[in-house]
Amino acid sequence: MQSLIDIQQQLLPDLLIVMKKRYLILRQVMLSDMIGRRTLAASLNLTERVLRAETDFLKGQGLLLIDAAGMRISDAGRRLLEDMEPFYKTMFGLSDLEERIRAHFGLKGVTIVPGDSDTSPYAKRELGRAGSAALRKVMGKDDVVAVTGGSTLAHLANQLMTQTPLKGNWFVPARGGLGESLDYQANTIASTMAKRTGAQYRLLHVPDHLSDEAYMSLMQEPNIREIVEVIRSARIVLHGIGDAMVMARRRRVDESVINAMEAEKALAEAFGYYFDRNGAVVHKMSTAGLRLEDIMETEVVIAIAGGRSKGEAIAAVMRFGHDDMLVTDEAAALEIAAIMDRE
Repeated sequence: MQSLIDIQQQLLPDLLIVMKKRYLILRQVMLSDMIGRRTLAASLNLTERVLRAETDFLKGQGLLLIDAAGMRISDAGRRLLEDMEPFYKTMFGLSDLEERIRAHFGLKGVTIVPGDSDTSPYAKRELGRAGSAALRKVMGKDDVVAVTGGSTLAHLANQLMTQTPLKGNWFVPARGGLGESLDYQANTIASTMAKRTGAQYRLLHVPDHLSDEAYMSLMQEPNIREIVEVIRSARIVLHGIGDAMVMARRRRVDESVINAMEAEKALAEAFGYYFDRNGAVVHKMSTAGLRLEDIMETEVVIAIAGGRSKGEAIAAVMRFGHDDMLVTDEAAALEIAAIMDRE
């Protein structure tokens, strides 16, 4: 299959360009359920004239349904995308990129989806779908899965499904609550995952950022100590990655601490720890939940993050060296590859 695509690239390069374009149109329509031509053209960076010609062709092939309300994919179009899935990464050159990043950081697996989550909500949704597939692949019977918060993890939670209920499994928040939208908090994401899979869940009703005194006091509470022990026993950790300064301000970290982190060149944040470009921890917060030593002992650690703006942050956390799998998008992966080339 690889050789066939190589031959097409050499003899009929225009054919591959057209195939990619039509594949992306069908995939975007499928991800959005129903979409108008103008919105679709903007999301794909195509002119409406070019898009109209392509969608008219796809409609004629019975792959798209178009009416006054907008466009939606037909059953035949959905089946075609499913048939193409085994080799679409080769078509987009993502398979080689996955292997480059995997080998460079010593990971067990890398999954890259097309697009840029910074600019396309559909790419972020696809990132969540790929993350849920990665989690299902490694999740076993009676596993405890600890999850962090964030919009990408929320997309993953909403797409997580299993064929049979996971009655013996537990989903737990990796840390306390973050002072942002309830939909993006780790407690909400853990409960959503459990409800969608028939699993069980526990919640941790404590602030994300604690003073040392508050931390010591809370850890004396039997109920808090019990759930924290469950969290720290997790076999799988699923986490996002953020920009260090953005996350610090969202957590209302003191300005003096932010200034100190800037001086130490903090670049990335993951599971409450702040990393510099080389993957060294430059700041940590007292929190009831997973500690760095727990992450280092966890059997499976999966990072899911995308968007060109996060490329450097993702690379920094991968250099930390305790992630097993990375799920990201094309824009972030290309940025990571550019960083690798400069090293």
